[in-house]
Amino acid sequence: MIRVLHTGDWHIGQTLRGFSRESEHAAVFARLEAIAAEREVDALVVAGDVFDCQNPSGESQGRFYALMARLHAARPAMTIVITAGNHDAAGRLEAPRPLLEAIGVRVIGNVRRRDGMIDPSHHLVPIRDASGEVAAQVLAVSYPTAACLPPLSSINKAEGGDPSPIVRGVRDLYGQLFEAARPRLGGLPLLVTGHLHVAGGLESEGAERRILVGGEHAVPADVFPDEARYVALGHLHKAQGLGRGHVRYCGSLIPLSAAEQPYRHGVTLVTLGSGPAEVEQIAIERPVPFLRLPAASDMTLDDLGDHLTALGLDPDLPPEARPYIQVRLAREGLLPGYRAEVDRIAESFPVRIVDVRVAVPARVAIEIEETEAPPPRLSERDPEELFRLAYRARWDEEPGLAHLDVFHRARAEA
Repeated sequence: MIRVLHTGDWHIGQTLRGFSRESEHAAVFARLEAIAAEREVDALVVAGDVFDCQNPSGESQGRFYALMARLHAARPAMTIVITAGNHDAAGRLEAPRPLLEAIGVRVIGNVRRRDGMIDPSHHLVPIRDASGEVAAQVLAVSYPTAACLPPLSSINKAEGGDPSPIVRGVRDLYGQLFEAARPRLGGLPLLVTGHLHVAGGLESEGAERRILVGGEHAVPADVFPDEARYVALGHLHKAQGLGRGHVRYCGSLIPLSAAEQPYRHGVTLVTLGSGPAEVEQIAIERPVPFLRLPAASDMTLDDLGDHLTALGLDPDLPPEARPYIQVRLAREGLLPGYRAEVDRIAESFPVRIVDVRVAVPARVAIEIEETEAPPPRLSERDPEELFRLAYRARWDEEPGLAHLDVFHRARAEA
């Protein structure tokens, strides 16, 4: 039996409306170390988005390397598999690979080929059990950039049931990876990783970007090889299983946007043996409360002070321990400049306002449905759609996969 701890979407270096998450990351990483030791984990799989941007600060990189060292100290025999997400620079993540391998850390960036063929030694990571015997294999795959996919010409000519050449390309990529790895599997349980949006997965509003190259939004769950006992996914921040449940997002360790306030965050413990994978979601307590005011419905701006007072918070709370607050306001009677007034009221309380939402009255929503919708505002347009329009206007042709990949990476930095 092999125990694998599936995690991802750490986003080290992230700020939430300008507030640092450093102390929160320190707390959840300490819990991650404890879980690895308590549950006698044989492998830790990180399914992408280690960092929040492709050019992380020295402090963020130091935090990551220190964590790797501590995890190795907690479980010296544990194998750690790190894959790159759309927020990560794959080459930068892989750069210290020789040093990291000395402490049992394997880092996998872009797809590696030799003479046009997949190099299985780069992507296949053996996992050893307590006796030191190889008892499972991890087929580690990062975010599929345009450079990772099979040549566009072969994708466009491919036949099959997928209407999109990009979805066919992702399917072909996983097919090629599995066929290259097959001779080395030896009948052992296989765990496959991915960092992309699988159809049916629930997004977090304003949190995860639509990243699949070529303008596609999601791929079906059957792009992964049938032989995989478990598919460890990253990108979506809500823990959730898809299909038969063996294709799974572990979720992020902390809420990364106000839309994730209702979630329960944590990691997934996967046990691989002779039968189907056994899956257990392990919750990780939030280091800082994330509250919605009011807890249900909405309120007037005049009520905000009363709701904040009712929290009964210690006025001497240090900044990093102050709860995040999502404010829900009724629209009736709300005047321009209400956001500044929210901040003014909150200044007297030990809180951090990270989101203010205004309810749409039911009668207005009905009127909108019954009348022709007005032209969308710029903020309501999909950024990729605008990029495509600008590209066509300038070059009189559609952008290629490489252009779209660069656009999505630049967008991830924004």
